[in-house]
Formats: sequence, structure tokens, C-alpha cells
Amino acid sequence: MRKSVIIGAAGLAVAGAVAAGGVAVAGNGDDGAASHQYTQAQADAAKKAALEATGGGTVNSVESDTENGATYEVEVTRTDGHTVDVRLDEHYGVVLIEGDSEG
Repeated sequence: MRKSVIIGAAGLAVAGAVAAGGVAVAGNGDDGAASHQYTQAQADAAKKAALEATGGGTVNSVESDTENGATYEVEVTRTDGHTVDVRLDEHYGVVLIEGDSEG
């Protein structure tokens, strides 16, 4: 009986996480901001907008951001090998693209 209860509880926890559909995206770390929750669709839209703005490449991360009126910061390694941060507003419009100073 105890095994069934544990398995059932674990199953409910997994189902709840899937139903919520949230994807944890860490804050930018510069200002100690807490993590924010974004749906997978929001993260995917930010990635798509950033790749369109950079002409392709590889997305390394999606984070929350408040600099220059941005909502999202997407780090992209462009096809030429350079890494840039693409800051997007809440409608996925480009606010700023700048070189990533971390690498």
C-alpha cells in the first residue's frame, strides 16, 4: 500500500509540472533578480526572434532582462562564431544587439 501511495504522489507531481507548462528561465544575474517563469511558447518565440535578428546561429540561453526596456535576453552564437546578446521587448521586438563580454 505504501509503495502505491508514493508512486501515485510522484505521478501527480509530474502531471502537475507538465500541466503547468512552465519553463524556468534564470534571471540575468547582474542585479540578483529572481528566476521568472516563461512558457515554452514564450521562450521559443524569443529564440526565433533573436535568430531572425542575427541571421541565424545557435541560441545558448534565454533569460529575463530589464536593461534598455527589454523583457528577454537571448544569447546567440552567430554563424561567424561571435556571441551576442539580443535584448527583446515583451512583443519580441529587438531592443538592442550587443557583443557578449563574457567570452
